[in-house]
Amino acid sequence: MFGKLFGRGEGGPGADPHALPAPRRKNGTYALRALGDTRVLAVVEAADAGDWEAVRTALAPFDLGRDHHVLGQLADLDGVQDWIGRAVEEDEEHRALALLISGARHVNWGWEARTSARAADVTREQWQIFHERLRVAERQLFEAAELRPDWITPWRRLLTSARGMSLGSPVAEVRRDAALRRDPLDLEVHLEWLSQLQPRWGGEPGEALEYARAAFAAAPDGHRLGCAVAMAYIEEWVESDDSACLQRPAVRAELRQAAERSILHRAYERRLGWQGDYNIFAMALSLAGSSTASNVFRELEGAYTEWPWTYMSEPQKAYARFRKAF
Repeated sequence: MFGKLFGRGEGGPGADPHALPAPRRKNGTYALRALGDTRVLAVVEAADAGDWEAVRTALAPFDLGRDHHVLGQLADLDGVQDWIGRAVEEDEEHRALALLISGARHVNWGWEARTSARAADVTREQWQIFHERLRVAERQLFEAAELRPDWITPWRRLLTSARGMSLGSPVAEVRRDAALRRDPLDLEVHLEWLSQLQPRWGGEPGEALEYARAAFAAAPDGHRLGCAVAMAYIEEWVESDDSACLQRPAVRAELRQAAERSILHRAYERRLGWQGDYNIFAMALSLAGSSTASNVFRELEGAYTEWPWTYMSEPQKAYARFRKAF
């Protein structure tokens, strides 16, 4: 039934004409490439070739000012930083778009230099490169936001850079509010704020979960903001010394209810990138030992997204292990 409803069948009237064929599965799983979409793959391939004109053409179906998922594909792509600066300088007509892509890439490129090591283990040279790249990102993202006041994606990325540069809560709150004025229910902005509220970034224990609950309570049934609750619990697991901290009946019940009112609700719309929402719930429900995880894994049909499994060692193997267990 779901294959027909959501276009995952092999051909037929319900099939998604833009769906990439699933690659050969290893242990029944596969890493989702280019959001599983042929149009996004065209964007990625053009960017990998450094062809700005082809990138612009391939981006025609998308609005990068609001589409965090497609922008994320470019921000994650190594090598974009080598050519996007020319587009910023030479393509006045599309300057805002080039600035947005360059700024988003520089945020990620900065974090790549810093690595995920503890702050005490990051070298002085790594800190210097990290901050140099984030300063470039800040300048470019602010200019993109000025050129296109309707865009939300620059503000989401500016939240990430503010955290990396330790600009403090007042600055971050201004950026959060600027983003949420453009869309109060934007999941990616709320997830950025969940990160800001973690104890490792100066927040109080339990603060992020309460924020996630309030955000989801304000959303209609079937909205993907339920992922904020799931992600808040994953973050609690990351912060805890107890690997079984989520395996309490109350946590399992809340996560099940959140899944049923969001991604498993009949009103949920599987838009581009929906597999990421399901992966967030798959990990949270698995950590809680909830049987609802089986429903989520079944709908994914083995599609694995790196986030949020990167919190585990050997992320794809962890995904496969939990999938088999449920």
